Amino acid sequence: MRKLIVIAIALISIQAIAQTERRDRPERAQKMNNLSAEEMATLKTKKMTLFLDLNESQQIEVQKINLENVTLRKKMMEERKARRENGASQRPTKEERLKMENDRLDHKIAMKAKMKKILNEEQYAKWEKAQLRMASKRKDKKKGMKKR
Repeated sequence: MRKLIVIAIALISIQAIAQTERRDRPERAQKMNNLSAEEMATLKTKKMTLFLDLNESQQIEVQKINLENVTLRKKMMEERKARRENGASQRPTKEERLKMENDRLDHKIAMKAKMKKILNEEQYAKWEKAQLRMASKRKDKKKGMKKR
C-alpha cells in the first residue's frame, strides 16, 4: 500500500513539474518580442556565425538579410495584432491565403538565393540541412497542436 502511495505522489510531482515548464515558454517568447529588430538580427547572426563559421564579410551580409527578415516579421505581427484588436480578425479568403502562401514561398526562394551567394558550398549545405530540420520541427509542432 505504501509503495502505491509513493508511486502516485511521484507521478503527480513529475506532472506538476512538466506543466510549470510549459508555462515558462510564453514568457521566454514575450522577452524575445521585446527586443528591437536590430538586437534580434544581431543575435541570429551571431548564432549563424557560430554554427556556420562565417567570416567578417559574410557576417555583414547575413546581418543585413537577418535585419530585413526580422523587420518584415515584426511588421506582419503588428498588422495581425492590429486586425485582432479592431475585431476584423476573420479567416482569410481562398485568394488571400493563396497570395500569402505565394509571397511566403517567393521570400523563401529569394532568401535561398541570397544565402547561396554569401556562403560557400559547405556552409550552404549545412545551412540548408538546418533549415530542413527546423521545418520538420515546425511541422511536428503544428501536428501536435491540431490534435489538441
